[in-house]
Amino acid sequence: MAAASNPVDVHVGNRIRLRRTLLGMSQERLGNALGLTFQQVQKYERGRNRVGASRLYDLACVLDVPVAFFFDGLPDRGMEHDGSADEVAGMAEPAACVAPIPAMKEEGRGEMRADDLALLSRRETIDLVRAYYGIEDSGTRRRVLDLVRSMGA
Repeated sequence: MAAASNPVDVHVGNRIRLRRTLLGMSQERLGNALGLTFQQVQKYERGRNRVGASRLYDLACVLDVPVAFFFDGLPDRGMEHDGSADEVAGMAEPAACVAPIPAMKEEGRGEMRADDLALLSRRETIDLVRAYYGIEDSGTRRRVLDLVRSMGA
């Protein structure tokens, strides 16, 4: 039985997929730009393979985003300094904990949760957003938004 993917790797993979699909880029095209097969891109996007620092930098260049984009939405994992031996010499902050990520942000504060990110990564959502922003008239866009909100309530 294979080990479960690290939640951070899954999050980074979801962000890669989100940006790639927002750009209308196929896995094959992204792979070609990076010198990879589409299968390798697929493994990155699913979080099955960890993305190294240099590859993450290359992805940021090809996808035209800052490297930090791939970590947006991750919760802060700061720890209280307790003077333990976990601190790295010369570093002001203690070593980061390696714990599972419960949710992206606290629910009820209007901030993104893990399931929200999954919804944003769906092709249907991306198609809807593209179509919405394809409406040139801002008044019409606003009416469409009001209509969709009223139908969802």
